[in-house]
Formats: sequence, C-alpha cells, structure tokens
Amino acid sequence: MIDRTMIEESVKEYLHGTDLFLVALKVSSSNKITVLADTMKGITIDECASLHRHIEKGFDRDVEDFELQVSSPGLDVPFGVIEQYYKNEGQKVSVIDNEGSKFTGILKNVTKGGFDLETETKVKGKAKEVKDVPFNFDQIKSTRIVLTIK
Repeated sequence: MIDRTMIEESVKEYLHGTDLFLVALKVSSSNKITVLADTMKGITIDECASLHRHIEKGFDRDVEDFELQVSSPGLDVPFGVIEQYYKNEGQKVSVIDNEGSKFTGILKNVTKGGFDLETETKVKGKAKEVKDVPFNFDQIKSTRIVLTIK
C-alpha cells in the first residue's frame, strides 16, 4: 500500500507558496489516492492537472501501481477545513450540529474558533425574524453549501 505520509508530503511541497489548500486526502487499501484541493477563488482544471503531475512524478507505477484522482471538493462534500468556511463566507449553507439539529442560513463572521449563521425564522402572525446563531467548530458535525437556483 502506498504510504499516505509520502503523498501528503508531496502535496504540501506543491502547495507551498501557492494559494491552493488541501481539503482532503484519502488512500484506500487498493491504492486509490483521492486528493481534494481548492483555492479561495476556485481551483481550475489546469491547477488540478499540475498537482496530479507533481504527485505522480514522485512515485513509480512499476514498483507499486496506484490510481490517482485530483479534484475540487464539489458541492456534495461537507466542509473539511477552515479555509472552506472563509471561502464561502456570505453564502447560504446548511449546518448540522453534534445533536443532529439542522440550521440553514448565511455564513458570517468566520474566525479560527467558529462562525455565525444568519437565520430566518417565521413567527406566527409576525414578519420573519432574522437572528445570528453562533457556532464553535467543535459543535459542528457537518457544513455544506446550499445550491440556490434563481
């Protein structure tokens, strides 16, 4: 099996000095390597291809065969690193806390410790009430972007 640490070192070497950040790295028992990376402005296909080539050149398929996939995290993947929170500040997200409660709102005030979620609640007989719900990162089970079609 390919050593995950070696892959991670190769990725970090490539990312150093760029605006790319690592979201996730998985290595399966069948040597399928999945690298999810992004930038604050969104990763391009060319950036994924360049990272792919960099990782691939450090390993010999004749010694140990592997499958390598480098891509962006995609909309269906929950946030994995704090950079994704910063990147999506001002966007509509869905948050599930550790108790299983689901909240949807606008991601605001992201810090190293947590964030606020601007939510709207309907109060019977009144207009919608907007309030900020604070979250610490250790209270969060998952956060995902909410796709809104206009």
